[in-house]
Amino acid sequence: MTPVAVNPDTLPAPSGYSHGTLAGNTLHLGGQTALDADMRIVPGGIVEQFRQAFGNVLTTLREVGGEPQDLVSITLYLTDIPGYQAHGKEIGKVWRELAGPVYPAMAGIGCTALWQPEALIEILGVAVIPDERLVRPGDRDRPAAPASIDHS
Repeated sequence: MTPVAVNPDTLPAPSGYSHGTLAGNTLHLGGQTALDADMRIVPGGIVEQFRQAFGNVLTTLREVGGEPQDLVSITLYLTDIPGYQAHGKEIGKVWRELAGPVYPAMAGIGCTALWQPEALIEILGVAVIPDERLVRPGDRDRPAAPASIDHS
């Protein structure tokens, strides 16, 4: 199986990385910060940045037919753990709004800085997508195979 890059058109165009990499049915979700379509970190603090970053993760997941329940692991990189903890209830509400009551294995890791200086959070993850929903990159662009004709 050859890994395939997953880069949704609705996310900023990647340069030197991929938003995700699909290997078989496993999608490795690249770290997402709170970048919006204009390549700017959304303002407003950790709750708004969590909403944008997690939304970016879910956009990549859905590009290949995945759903939040397919997430098996999420890692949060945080520049301010106490700030994240202080807003835990609000962040939990955003999670449930975007993903429902799905709680994969998670880790929160404190760090001193992220790629964009104004970023407070980066989220990466892993998802396993069932065959019946999996859409491999490029499949959407291919015409459907013609239906077979039974000549019996």
